[in-house]
Amino acid sequence: MPHDHSGHAHDHHGHDHGHDHAHDHGHGHSHGHGHGHHHHVPKDFGRAFAIGTALNLGFVLVEFGAGLLTQSLALLADAGHNLSDVLGLVLAWGAATLAKRAPSGRHTYGLRKGTVLASLGNAALLLAATGAIAWEAIRRFAAPTPVESGPVMIVATIGIIINTATALMFMRGSKDDLNARGAFLHMAADAAVSAGVVLAALLMMLTGWLWIDSVTSLLIVAVIVLGTWGLLRDSLDMALDAAPRGIDPAAVRDWLAARPGVIEVHDLHVWAMSTTETAMTAHVVRPTGEDQDQFLHDVCAELNSKFRIGHATVQIEHGGGAHACRLAPADVV
Repeated sequence: MPHDHSGHAHDHHGHDHGHDHAHDHGHGHSHGHGHGHHHHVPKDFGRAFAIGTALNLGFVLVEFGAGLLTQSLALLADAGHNLSDVLGLVLAWGAATLAKRAPSGRHTYGLRKGTVLASLGNAALLLAATGAIAWEAIRRFAAPTPVESGPVMIVATIGIIINTATALMFMRGSKDDLNARGAFLHMAADAAVSAGVVLAALLMMLTGWLWIDSVTSLLIVAVIVLGTWGLLRDSLDMALDAAPRGIDPAAVRDWLAARPGVIEVHDLHVWAMSTTETAMTAHVVRPTGEDQDQFLHDVCAELNSKFRIGHATVQIEHGGGAHACRLAPADVV
């Protein structure tokens, strides 16, 4: 299927079934640099990842040492959880960098899909970390351990400050980019875990009830799992080339079918190229003699502004007779 990379239609003559193709690149879709409709993603995203990773890695080392000194299993569990988040940040950072790589060789979309895989890995890591915390909490019910509450509260409070600061750096991008949302969720979850550790230590100090620590840990696990579930579902959908949430393929089809002169729409596909970019292909049946170039230009521009589909490829067919499109039936992919 030949594509014209200038965004104009090919008008084929002779033996080629009379199809027109257009491949529109240009209407403000983002290449991972935060232009176009993804302007909410901060330009210095790499800096946010770098600062977040450095701060959290330093804190993990401090928290691990403090956990050993104070006999606090909650601090050790929190350190393990923070470490998984540092790994998650590194994954997301690497993916954001990959998304900027230009297409080359066999990777005709570049490495944008890496952002989806990182997002999926992030969600899996966070669920694994919460599993470890839950296991630790249940174990502590059976064998409560006395804890030096004062130092625990100080270290966990530092954790709240660091994690909240890192979460705020990613908050601006979290509406538009699944990786930013993953990083934001990780840091917000960590701040919640650290807050839970402070609260548990305070209550244990006041009451002497060691089981409070386990109950608090399990409540935090429930909150994190609820938050991560959506991230896991969305990134799994994207990995399976489902249409991104917020884009209804039926609505796109209806809108295309309502364009001037359009008789029929078939072979419509909408999928995520990355966590921020959406692609679409469709065959549109339209009579000959119309200004196909202008039609394609207008359709691609409106798909971007109306549905946030920045990378649209539309094939125009004139329909009928022996040259009917073999992809027209609804059951053919």
